[in-house]
Amino acid sequence: MTAVAAKLQYQYALVRLVPLVDRGEGVNVALVLFCRQADFLGIRTHLDEALVERFAPGCDLAVVRERLALLERVAAGDAGAGPIAQLPQHERYHWLVAPSSTILQPAAAHTGVTDEPQGTLDRLFASLVLR
Repeated sequence: MTAVAAKLQYQYALVRLVPLVDRGEGVNVALVLFCRQADFLGIRTHLDEALVERFAPGCDLAVVRERLALLERVAAGDAGAGPIAQLPQHERYHWLVAPSSTILQPAAAHTGVTDEPQGTLDRLFASLVLR
């Protein structure tokens, strides 16, 4: 009999860039995945600048890039990213996916099971952000 890999529960949320909050239009720019059982918190980001410029001319892309980089640093627990980055992983995850009124807005969180969180992050990112 072969051993069955243990399935690990995870949560993930997309982060959307909504440059014109009054219009509510957005584009997926990041995916955050947290798996407590594997001690894993990961984020992948991608800013399709040409797409953003088509539907939101004048959006300050430098600021968006800076904010996305900050989210990456918080997820990684980078000490230079401020006090939130020093929180335990689960608290950083909840901070990263908390509802926001800024132009970077987390979508509703979803759950799943995996045997490899990094691979799941990469697969979801490719299908939901890079598409």
